[in-house]
Amino acid sequence: MTSWAKLTAPQIGDLVERQGRRMAVLPIGATEQHGPHLASGTDTLLAETICGEACRRRNVLMLPAIPYGCSFGHSDAWPGTISLSPETLASVLCEVADWAIRTTGIDRLMFISGHATNGPSIESAILRLRYEHPDVRFATRGLWEISAEALRLYTLDAADIHANVAETSMVLAIDPGMVQMEHAEDVEDVTLGKIWRYAMPAVTPNGVVGRPSESSARLGREMLDRIIDDFEALLEAAEKEEWPEIPAAVKGGAL
Repeated sequence: MTSWAKLTAPQIGDLVERQGRRMAVLPIGATEQHGPHLASGTDTLLAETICGEACRRRNVLMLPAIPYGCSFGHSDAWPGTISLSPETLASVLCEVADWAIRTTGIDRLMFISGHATNGPSIESAILRLRYEHPDVRFATRGLWEISAEALRLYTLDAADIHANVAETSMVLAIDPGMVQMEHAEDVEDVTLGKIWRYAMPAVTPNGVVGRPSESSARLGREMLDRIIDDFEALLEAAEKEEWPEIPAAVKGGAL
């Protein structure tokens, strides 16, 4: 077991110190509308599930998932969305990371997001954390950025994804009670080739972008298996990565 929330204090310390796993993963989700067919906790469920299994395989500590993200783009057009501001989310991430570092001594922390517009807040937090903890390494990925194959699977039916075939299929495989397929309504992506960026109410009548009607638990299981495999490989590579070698001229202050 590698879930922070299910471990005692001594077990957390043992996992980090005695087993030499000084890396941790923080899943970040969102609570927001996912159309008429998909539950509002979809992004958190996917981040927690994928991170949880990959961390279990690699024996890497996983912090409790953060269930709120920055979902301003969904506005209040539909029920279900609860959003943090970009600044609040960045502050929360900094405080969670600071406590995790100080109480466990981890020296590598990876943020994994299930929601695209969490990205700017995560990047902002990393800028501050890297300054305040120069001996700790930080990284971030969206679930769709774990690998090229993950991106292909996430965008099978839309580039501007939301409640689409990928998300719906994976939730069907994990918890079918969070999906009401009889209410699935397809909406094609109308943002392709556009210059400006648009909030959800401007591009969809029902909060969906993609073709969730094509979803299945079988497809979702295949997607999850591949993305988890690729994340496990990413964690292994992250564990082995050495600090970059600084050029001698820089070390000597010549530049």
